[in-house]
Amino acid sequence: MDAERTSALAAHPGSTWWAPTDVGWWTGVLFAAGSVCFALGAAPRYVDAVGVGADGVTYFVGSLFFTTAATLAVLATDRSDRLDWWAGLVQLAGTLFFNVSTYDAMADHLSAAQEDKLVWTPDWRGSICFLVASGLAWGAVSHGLWSWRPRSLAWLIAALNLGGSVAFGASAVASYVVPESDQPRNVTLMNLGTFLGALAFLAGAVLLLPERMPGPAPADHDTG
Repeated sequence: MDAERTSALAAHPGSTWWAPTDVGWWTGVLFAAGSVCFALGAAPRYVDAVGVGADGVTYFVGSLFFTTAATLAVLATDRSDRLDWWAGLVQLAGTLFFNVSTYDAMADHLSAAQEDKLVWTPDWRGSICFLVASGLAWGAVSHGLWSWRPRSLAWLIAALNLGGSVAFGASAVASYVVPESDQPRNVTLMNLGTFLGALAFLAGAVLLLPERMPGPAPADHDTG
C-alpha cells in the first residue's frame, strides 16, 4: 500500500524474505495477507464455494490485516517527512473505513438503503482515502505528476499501489446498491475492481520485502 513509503521505514540487515524482528518486514507481510484475503473474496466462484457468510468474513479479516499493517507503517514513518506522514495517516483512515464496511457487510437481510448507508458509504470513503494516500506517495516518489523509473523498487511500489487504489475506487462506484433492483450497480466491475486492485496491492506488498533492506539498490538511481 502507499504508506509503505519504505524509504521512511526503519531498515535492518538480514534476510530479504524472513525478518520477523523488522517492522518493515511485518508491514509488507500483513499488507500481503490482507491483499490475499480481498483477492480471494472477489475471486470467481469463491463465494459459491464457501458461502456468503464465509466470503464476508474473508473480507473482514483482510481489512484487519490492512489496518494492522497501516498502523505499523505510520509508527515507523520518519515524521520529518510530512508527505509520507500524511500519506500514512490517510491510508490508515482508509483501512478503518474498510473495517466498518466489511463488518457491516456480514449482516444478514440488509435493505438497499441499509446496504448503501452501512456498507457502501464507508467503502467509498475508504477508497477515496486510498486514492489520496496513493497520490501523495506517488508524488513523493515521482517528485511531480509523472515519472518513469520501472527499475526502482520504490517507484514500482508506488505505481502498483496507485493502480490498486484506482481499481478499488472503480469497485466502490460499481458496488452502489440500486434501490429499484436491490442489486449493485455493476456486479462484474465491483468484483473485478476488487480482485485486480488486491493483486496490485499484493505485488506492491511483496516488493516491500526487498525494498526495505538497508542501502539503495543501484536501480533506485535509475531516472529512466
